[in-house]
Amino acid sequence: MQIKKHIPNIITLLNLFCGCIAVVFVAKLNFEMAFYFVCLGIFLDFFDGFFARLFKVAGELGLQLDSLADMVTSGLVPGYAMFWLLEQSQNPAAPILILPYLGFIITLGSCYRLANFNIDTRQTDSFIGLPTPANALFILSLPLVLKYSDSMVVFDILTNQWILLVITLFSAYILNAEIPLFSLKIKDFTFKKNALQIVFLTLSLLLLIFFQYLGIPLVIITYVLLSVINNKFLKK
Repeated sequence: MQIKKHIPNIITLLNLFCGCIAVVFVAKLNFEMAFYFVCLGIFLDFFDGFFARLFKVAGELGLQLDSLADMVTSGLVPGYAMFWLLEQSQNPAAPILILPYLGFIITLGSCYRLANFNIDTRQTDSFIGLPTPANALFILSLPLVLKYSDSMVVFDILTNQWILLVITLFSAYILNAEIPLFSLKIKDFTFKKNALQIVFLTLSLLLLIFFQYLGIPLVIITYVLLSVINNKFLKK
């Protein structure tokens, strides 16, 4: 029983370890490896809760560890990535020295969301505001889109310091916005009760197939838009 008690916490610490490695890769400007380690950390983040429920050992320690690990993997790493994007977007002739550091507003917004999530009893089956892992994937996909996209429009957007600053501010806002987002959990196998989830997963698969790295931010945007449409028009 003692071993089972610690398995979820060990998985959570492995999530934190992945986040630490991702920070190192961002520092080395290896955004692909940073992205993959964040993905691995998010994967582990899902399974720590799964095993805590399976072994019936969920507790306050696990809850706090989970948020602290997410703070690095889904908070610090995307903030650091945005710092780099803003730094690279600077005009060498007239740089705004403080501007790149504003990328860490994403980290601050993530921290606030994680702390609020722990005390918000409304978010047991769905989310209010964008979850930090989804936001992290959105931000970390941007340097990969910049690297692999041949579109000059995409290049102009992701190298414009003011557009990047807007993305930063919007990221911090959407993390903490009072916008209910539908759950991705499929509780039964009837289409009627899971139509929204099935539509979203199908669209996500198509976006990733056709747009590759660009599909990642498009998937996150689609998730938010479908949630807003669901809240306004589909919910009874």
